[in-house]
Amino acid sequence: MKQPSVCTECHDPRFEHLVLFNAGLELVADGFRWVEGPVWFGDHNCLLFNDIPNNRTLRWSEQHGVTVFRAPSDYGNGQTRDRQGRLICCHHSSRSLTRLEHDGTVTSLVSQARGHRLNAPNDVIVKRDGSIWFSDPLYGLKNDYEGGRQESEQPPALYRLDPDSGAVEAVACDFDGPNGLAFSPDERFLYVAETGAPGAAEPRQWIRRFLVGDDGRSLSGGEMFHRINPGWADGFRVDEEGNLWCSAADGVHCIAPDGTLIGKVLVPMRVSNLCFGDRHHSRLFICASQAIYSLFTNTRGIAAP
Repeated sequence: MKQPSVCTECHDPRFEHLVLFNAGLELVADGFRWVEGPVWFGDHNCLLFNDIPNNRTLRWSEQHGVTVFRAPSDYGNGQTRDRQGRLICCHHSSRSLTRLEHDGTVTSLVSQARGHRLNAPNDVIVKRDGSIWFSDPLYGLKNDYEGGRQESEQPPALYRLDPDSGAVEAVACDFDGPNGLAFSPDERFLYVAETGAPGAAEPRQWIRRFLVGDDGRSLSGGEMFHRINPGWADGFRVDEEGNLWCSAADGVHCIAPDGTLIGKVLVPMRVSNLCFGDRHHSRLFICASQAIYSLFTNTRGIAAP
């Protein structure tokens, strides 16, 4: 089995054509505390990401490097774009989801569910029908490093926010710590990271796969799809072939639709999240602890709107 490049490990022949022998891992920027929530804005040719402990959203472009996009960010975490290209962001401190409008104003979308305040929304995606799906674990409430300790008012859950009515419903409640999430290319499946209960001696940590109902909003299944090793699954993205590119302790793991680990992108620091962007949406941007890395690939990610 040939090795595509010095920064990758090939575990299955299906990985070979996804990466390039002459594309290396690049350090894009560093000097942060803990980076999360990468999202590519192709119309502005830039990457937005959150430096959570520093309470700021940053902007990176090839032309201008790193600049401050928003500070304070209310301890923003996961981010995505909606069908109109607006930025949707999870916030730890206000325990809410917001939308950045085209005119620069900020709209609060949801801060309560089931009669109580949310915990600390962690990651978010938007379905083709415009519905917003987000995870709400306890992590952002448990320490002062990422927003300040607060009391939880309800168990963790996975939610769906209706784009028309604004109604929010819990679509899965059997999580200890829901985290990253992504739809398959045809939106038939929803992948969700179970990162476990904070402080648990033996936390449940694996990726779950749900079948999306014909109504586009209900879920069934939720069985274990894959277990990351070393480390655990945090954020991830899906490419055009349905492969899951997932954060891990030693880099980014590429998992085939059948749940098989087919390859790795080796990164010097623990990876928290990632996204595809740049030309043809084929450049993988990697949030790795205190730095941003990138790798040009031979596949294309499923783009945020």
